[in-house]
Amino acid sequence: MSGIDKAKNKMQDLGGKAKEAAGKVTGDRDTENEGKGDQAKSNLKDAGEKVKDAFKK
Repeated sequence: MSGIDKAKNKMQDLGGKAKEAAGKVTGDRDTENEGKGDQAKSNLKDAGEKVKDAFKK
């Protein structure tokens, strides 16, 4: 996994956590769910990168 991709995925994960927290504080379920979705996307991207790395070796 390249360092740039890993950093992008981490930023998306952190942004998702921030959205989720903001949604909880304000009571905005749409924002909270969007944050959870961003975190899930980040996790899937990380998994995909790890699979690619495994096949490179």
